[in-house]
Amino acid sequence: MELKSDFSKPQILQLPKITDVRGNLSFLQNEDQIPFAIKRVFWIYDVPGGETRGGHAFKTQHELIIVISGSIDIVVVDISGIETKFCLNRSYSGLYIPPMHWRHLENFSTNSVSVHLSSADFSEADYIRNYNEFLGAK
Repeated sequence: MELKSDFSKPQILQLPKITDVRGNLSFLQNEDQIPFAIKRVFWIYDVPGGETRGGHAFKTQHELIIVISGSIDIVVVDISGIETKFCLNRSYSGLYIPPMHWRHLENFSTNSVSVHLSSADFSEADYIRNYNEFLGAK
């Protein structure tokens, strides 16, 4: 897979998909397919109907979100306030989100599972949790 050269904006990255009658397989090989080294992995599941997750931006952290099962809408806002909604429902694609982009996850289908790959270990200091503060960080 060839990486795009501009990673300043959120974008869908297509992951390899090996098709087989016994079931399909997709994989990641770190910086061969994503523009950062993976330092942390977490997953979100069992989200009750109508709930949202996220609601923050990272100052320096890069993230790739892959919906392994079901579907999830991810709303991303850039520092200028421009909002883009991505619907993830294929396990062979992921949403890359660079630093300084606000995001929240919504519209979780039943039994949806998302896996989040991060470029940094958890650090509360890297989070911006106030939307107005985020928009004022230009």
